[in-house]
Amino acid sequence: MKKNLTQRTIIIAFVTLVGLFVIFRPRDSEGNMRRPTAHDFTYAGVKQILQNNIRLGLDLKGGSHLVMQVQVPELLQRMTQNAALGAESAAKAAGYDVKESRADTSNSNYSVVLTLNDASKITEARDELSRKVNEFSSFTPTVSGNTITWTMTGTAQRSLGEQATQQAMRIIDSRINAVGVADPTLQTQGAQGSHQILLQMPGIQDPERIKKLIVGESRLELMKVVSPSNPQPLQVYNSKEEALASVGGQLPSNRRILPYAERDEPTAAGDTTQTPDKSKQPTHFVIVESPAVVDGSELRSAEALSRTGGEGSYEINFTLKPGGSEKFGAWTAANIGAYMAVVLNDEVKSAPYIKGQISDSGQISGRFTKQSAEDLALTLRSGALPAKLVYLEERTVGPSLGQDSIRAGVTASVAGLVLVVLFMLFYYRGAGVNAVIALLLNMILTIAALILFDATLTLPGIAGIILTIGMAVDSNVLIFERIREELGTGKTIPSAVEQGFGRAFVTIIDTHVTTIVSSLFLFVFGTGPIRGFSVTLILGLIVNLFSAVYVSRTIFMWLLSRKGRRVESLSI
Repeated sequence: MKKNLTQRTIIIAFVTLVGLFVIFRPRDSEGNMRRPTAHDFTYAGVKQILQNNIRLGLDLKGGSHLVMQVQVPELLQRMTQNAALGAESAAKAAGYDVKESRADTSNSNYSVVLTLNDASKITEARDELSRKVNEFSSFTPTVSGNTITWTMTGTAQRSLGEQATQQAMRIIDSRINAVGVADPTLQTQGAQGSHQILLQMPGIQDPERIKKLIVGESRLELMKVVSPSNPQPLQVYNSKEEALASVGGQLPSNRRILPYAERDEPTAAGDTTQTPDKSKQPTHFVIVESPAVVDGSELRSAEALSRTGGEGSYEINFTLKPGGSEKFGAWTAANIGAYMAVVLNDEVKSAPYIKGQISDSGQISGRFTKQSAEDLALTLRSGALPAKLVYLEERTVGPSLGQDSIRAGVTASVAGLVLVVLFMLFYYRGAGVNAVIALLLNMILTIAALILFDATLTLPGIAGIILTIGMAVDSNVLIFERIREELGTGKTIPSAVEQGFGRAFVTIIDTHVTTIVSSLFLFVFGTGPIRGFSVTLILGLIVNLFSAVYVSRTIFMWLLSRKGRRVESLSI
């Protein structure tokens, strides 16, 4: 008995000290532990430690709440159009006589239609093109006469939509982490297939820059300009209509007309010495060849650098991955003197001519400020979003409202705790002290668990803590009432305590397990506030199995084993 009691006491003391250490360990604002100072033992110091250790949610700290949606139909449409271009190019390269190639993206139907003049080769073309065109892995081919139709399956559409959403989340995460958004909440929201993303940024009161950074496109393409080579000047057009007229009024599928604002061109591609950009001239248009020589998927790094000229004189230097470098090097070697367009988000930023072979680097010049250049370099490094993002909901919670929520939540918790303590002491007398000790330990260990698991405390989370107080007291009530019943049957005090804990334990486990299972469903299928409630409730209930059962029983064991005093009555 003594040995068992000593072991229990050591375990309880160890767990309690660890919990207090986790709550009150000094950490800096970045979460790194530091040596304690005299200031840490003052009221202001303890308050600061708690602020650094307890991670507050948006509703308590203030900040921005954004709900975005990935425009998956746009992605599927672009994939279908690329597949149509790829099918036409591959068919012509294989020697098939192509009559027509088009993409059909109407009414959520994504299909590629290819018609040959020679129907006898249609089956052969179907098999060969299905292998050669990468996008066709998501399409199912059918043949009718001299026409092949590749249709994107419903399963592929759902899979590509989910992949796009997850990719967008990874890119958003990298972008907001790079600019130092502290403790963000980033997760999917809504029903499966809604492609909605929830982002909460505690402490961010002006989210405009973050919003622009998140949805900022970074589609970099290096493309050949349809123009006479240097030393002839770059061929530009004053309007899109003029450019279209130059190709006979109908744009070929392997050509694109893009806007271009002239600066100090022409310059030699690969030159690192640039003259300061002058003010943009009226926008012109150029014709470029499609697809691009290399695109942003081949990008290895991007960095904003300052040139002489003060504000508005930044440029972005980029380097390519080995695969892109090899393609780019081969293309520039074969096109010396030709003009190359550096295209960013469907706009030609510069159009230098190829002075010599270049392999793995280039520049994007323009009138960039320091912040805009750094933001653009960041979006390029993080990769292009798979599809456009649109904002469905935006809310901003002020810090004063968050402080009011904390004050109200703490007041409610303390008031509830005090009333419960008074009731337990009045109704159960001496045994009520046992319940109070277990209850206080439950609060300490629940907060320590929140910090240890880096969970976010929200206003619904405070409600979960208050509910945990009730559940913890309920466990003690079950035990104490069972002990009273056993004493009423004439059992001795040790036997009544033993039977009371043993028979109430099954009921306690049953109520806790069922509540934890329900809370797990709330966590899995709920959004931010609901998850905050479920997290604190689950942690509190798990801790309560230790405090209300193990700790309470240890206290009774200590009372029954005191030397020199036989316990003949129990204050309960």
